[in-house]
Amino acid sequence: MGRLAQTEGLTDIQEEILKTVHDFVEERIIPVAQELEHSDTYPTEIVEGLKELGVFGIMIPEEYGGLGESLLTYALCVEEIARGWMSVSGVINTHFIVAHMLMNHGTEEQKQKYLPRMATGEVRGAFSMSEPGLGSDVSAVSTKAVKQDDGSYEITGNKMWLTNGGTSTLVAVLTKTDEGAESVYRNMTTFLVEKTPGFGEVEQGITVPGKIDKMGYKGIDTTEMVFDHHRIAAEQILGGEPGKGFFQMMDGVEVGRVNVAARACGLAIRGFELGITYAQQRHTFGKAIAEHQAILFRLAEMATKVETAHAMMVRAARLKDTGERVDVDAGMAKMLASEYANEVVEDSFRIHGGYGYSKEYEIERLMREVKFMLIGEGTSDIQKMIIGRQLLKEYKA
Repeated sequence: MGRLAQTEGLTDIQEEILKTVHDFVEERIIPVAQELEHSDTYPTEIVEGLKELGVFGIMIPEEYGGLGESLLTYALCVEEIARGWMSVSGVINTHFIVAHMLMNHGTEEQKQKYLPRMATGEVRGAFSMSEPGLGSDVSAVSTKAVKQDDGSYEITGNKMWLTNGGTSTLVAVLTKTDEGAESVYRNMTTFLVEKTPGFGEVEQGITVPGKIDKMGYKGIDTTEMVFDHHRIAAEQILGGEPGKGFFQMMDGVEVGRVNVAARACGLAIRGFELGITYAQQRHTFGKAIAEHQAILFRLAEMATKVETAHAMMVRAARLKDTGERVDVDAGMAKMLASEYANEVVEDSFRIHGGYGYSKEYEIERLMREVKFMLIGEGTSDIQKMIIGRQLLKEYKA
């Protein structure tokens, strides 16, 4: 390992966990990532290995069968995994968000029911907020949950961009309900929807049409999910009370932004590694291109961006671990890490020259993958709106 993206003040347990994950990435992910990505093949063996390592339960408390580690530990593990293959980090991303929402907002019965099996990876989580006509405007949710005479609900609507939509067995679904306050943000409810893995009609009233074909982020399933009068018990409302869905989801998105920042950092680290290695192997005009000032300066800027993004991500994770509100810090970390990752990977691509355009070279894959970091959990423009509005409150004239 090089000197980049080192984190100070970690415990011996954290160091051990990170070393274990790093070794797993080197031995089990990097050697097969190209082949699996190019064939758009789900990384079954890798996922089974992550289960054995306990990665699915890193943040789940020990009383529910998890490791009880911090968001920082989780984020650093995600950074390592994304360095190997960004898609694999997506396998655990939405799973982690659902587990976080359960830990912070679920009833004790819901925690007992799901968290122990989520810790082992037996139950796999997915997170469903977006819709075909809904991007960053969460207030535009149109999927409806209508209360029935027997107290149950019927969900009808079309959800979009579910990571792990096919492979998951538990989906946190944001809906509109007739209950709650007049505010549009207080008439949303999150349901914990159980389903069978697969595609087609996976449960009565639930259809997962198939995988969405994407330019990158291959291997894992990104799907739609169509609800047609799907009947669900009131006990499946997250926290047991309708009308709190928006705030529950935003808590999940907040930690999700730290997660995406970590994934972007992982991509930036790998992009730098590939760039500096190739620059020392490729020779022009009698010397390695790394010795030409233009390339040397580019590498220096890339390394600085990697370090800066990593530091911002670590800071946001540590603040969230203290229980503080981190919408600004998480937004800053996500925005900076995704933009810098995009720049670092592109600089590495430029260093590779024509070879970077070939699918034989790993940097070509990173060029397609890093673009998702600019979109996932909110674009940079959305982060700027969140950051700017909060700054106006804090520095009100």
